[in-house]
Amino acid sequence: MIVVLRPDLQPAQLEALQSLLARKGLETRLIQGAERQVLAVIGQTPADTRELELLPGVSQVIKVGRPYKLAAREANSQKTSPVTVGPWQIGGPQLVVMAGPCSVESRQGLLDIAAKVKAAGAHILRGGAYKPRSSPYAFQGMGLEGLEILAEARQLYGLPIVTEVVSPAHVDQVAAYTDLFQIGARNMQNYELLKAVAATDKPVLLKRGLSATIEEFLMSAEYVLAGGNGVRVILCERGIRTFEPSTRNTLDLSAIPVIRSLSHLPIIADPSHGTGHRGYVASMALAAVAAGADGLMIEVHPNPPEALSDGAQSLYPHQFEKLMRDVAAVAPVVGRHVGVEFRRPPSPITLTRQGEAKAAYQGEPGAYSERALRQFLGANVEAVPCHSFAETFAKVASGDTQFAVLPMENSLAGSVQPNYDLVLEYPDLSVVGEITLRICHSLIVHPGTRIEQVRRIYAHPQAAAQCEDFLRTHPDWEIFQVYDTAGSVHYIKKHQLRDAAAIAARQVAEQLQLEVLQEGIESHPRNFTRFWILERGGMPVIGADKASVVFDTPDHPGALHQALGKLTEHNINLHRLESRPIAGKPWEYRFFADLQVPEEADRLLQALAALEEFCPFYRLLGVYRAAD
Repeated sequence: MIVVLRPDLQPAQLEALQSLLARKGLETRLIQGAERQVLAVIGQTPADTRELELLPGVSQVIKVGRPYKLAAREANSQKTSPVTVGPWQIGGPQLVVMAGPCSVESRQGLLDIAAKVKAAGAHILRGGAYKPRSSPYAFQGMGLEGLEILAEARQLYGLPIVTEVVSPAHVDQVAAYTDLFQIGARNMQNYELLKAVAATDKPVLLKRGLSATIEEFLMSAEYVLAGGNGVRVILCERGIRTFEPSTRNTLDLSAIPVIRSLSHLPIIADPSHGTGHRGYVASMALAAVAAGADGLMIEVHPNPPEALSDGAQSLYPHQFEKLMRDVAAVAPVVGRHVGVEFRRPPSPITLTRQGEAKAAYQGEPGAYSERALRQFLGANVEAVPCHSFAETFAKVASGDTQFAVLPMENSLAGSVQPNYDLVLEYPDLSVVGEITLRICHSLIVHPGTRIEQVRRIYAHPQAAAQCEDFLRTHPDWEIFQVYDTAGSVHYIKKHQLRDAAAIAARQVAEQLQLEVLQEGIESHPRNFTRFWILERGGMPVIGADKASVVFDTPDHPGALHQALGKLTEHNINLHRLESRPIAGKPWEYRFFADLQVPEEADRLLQALAALEEFCPFYRLLGVYRAAD
């Protein structure tokens, strides 16, 4: 049973509710979500729950007809409960990839592969110090020495580590070294081990057992959650044993969407164990991303034929590099991205401790701009919503926030022109990064509303333009413009508009407990918005490959051709050129240009110096990494 609590719940009311349930022989766990808090009630659910529903502070009572309570979808209003491991959040919009050898075999070998997977874009280093093997004669791992080598790799390369714990006796030792416990398939139902890891302060990666049903899998997760872990469990589909001998196991990709519908826990896939054959790993990894996995666990070895365990399923480093590029290409199609570290040289406002940053964005919580902010800057940055684009610029310009995230261009609706004009008003702001987000719009209504009942549409002008083909099929609908996509959903809920629908992301409907009538209503599935990350006094980013400038040209024939010739003379590639009217100067225009940064950075500096000398107005907006 799940008791949904009211937002205005008082501490005394919560204490009275918990005392009442305790007198009935029921155990309670308070779960705090982003939008609401609930009590998960463990024990025999009363047949009549009306007494509970009438208590002060109670919003709703939901009966859960499954043996797992804390792991159930009803225990959390969000789609997933992200789990933080180092700087990464597993279960959020970014895909997190864990990579490394099956087992730690030597110090030099582990450090070598750690450097390679880090360079390829891996987020977490995997490697077994203790290895449960089917044969008592097989390599069992290096034990404590292996843990020390993993810790050294973390210090050298900044990769959090995940390693398997195989016995309750090893829990404290492994906890001293690891960032994430791994419970292997053979131990999924080792309940004493599950209780032991639950009692620590470490998150847990739980692998599905060889012959476990999904319900049995979630019941094992329930052991960890009920043991005091909070909500820090990551599930891992790693294949189950079937009658098919062509692969080591059968990777049950259908388990991913099933678990996402039953539970709020994040789930990743391990195609290495799922197939047992390196030739199949990449295709199954991409399929898992398409199925909705929150991440991947991939075995990588510098020389797989010489591996002491699982060499046949381990990728060579160059194969892993290719896979990471492919995953980065596929992820945006399903609204995800591969997590990338935000790196730049120290500046006067560089953060000294993780979590200090604030970033402004335009819109309500759940807006696409907030999603872009989270994807680029990470989950620990405080997101500051603003009513308008002008307010967003002002927040970062005044120092109230360190960053601002602004949409600049959509692949269907074109440039967000007010933001290009606002950039010119704030010469102290620099572009320090960009991110491209796939925009998938949904038609959102109150629960029970049918499409025939819809009379009004609330949408941001850009969202309406991106869904023009769909809206054209309903010419009788009246369209009202709102300042934000997520704000349109908040509006129809606040005003209880039962004959209205909003156009926004599905995630906003989930947050507000509204219903999605139709998903994917944008005119073309390749609908992307490019966002800029702005910082006051920002410096060029390490590894920058893109520069943005704005300039005017002299008033004479061929002036634009001459200006662009300054770039051609230094062999600088022009990616994009757009003109904007100059305020107060009718029929005169200013040009925004995106340039490729060459390997020889001096060529860019020379070209920009020549452009600045030629043009009556010139400004470098930023040097940063391109979104791709």
